[in-house]
Amino acid sequence: MAKTTTKSVKKVRRTVSHANVHITASYNNTLITVSDPNGDVLAWSSAGACGFKGSRKATPYAATVTAEKVIEKVQPYNVEKVKVFVNGVGSGREQAIRGFQIAGLDLEAIFDLTPAPHNGCRKKKARRV
Repeated sequence: MAKTTTKSVKKVRRTVSHANVHITASYNNTLITVSDPNGDVLAWSSAGACGFKGSRKATPYAATVTAEKVIEKVQPYNVEKVKVFVNGVGSGREQAIRGFQIAGLDLEAIFDLTPAPHNGCRKKKARRV
């Protein structure tokens, strides 16, 4: 039998000058996703993926480390300007945004997409500890 040879296709990195950063800050974790204006994901990371476990994932420091890791992954795309979309009420919201500012990226706008009820569902009963 004849051997079949496979050609390796080199992946071409494209440059994206504008990007969207989606930060989801829950009570338990912080997720950061960077996408191009079309919505195609360029890079993502979370506090759990950065090696934090348990309650340490919810800390502001974990959000900072996560932002640094995402910025590292996005470097080859030459991103200059970003729009930040923040969702959730976790403690990592502000630190994640600050991480992008410190990295030298130009923040065009910051949008807060956290859903707020207009007195919808009834709240849980208060814990008595």
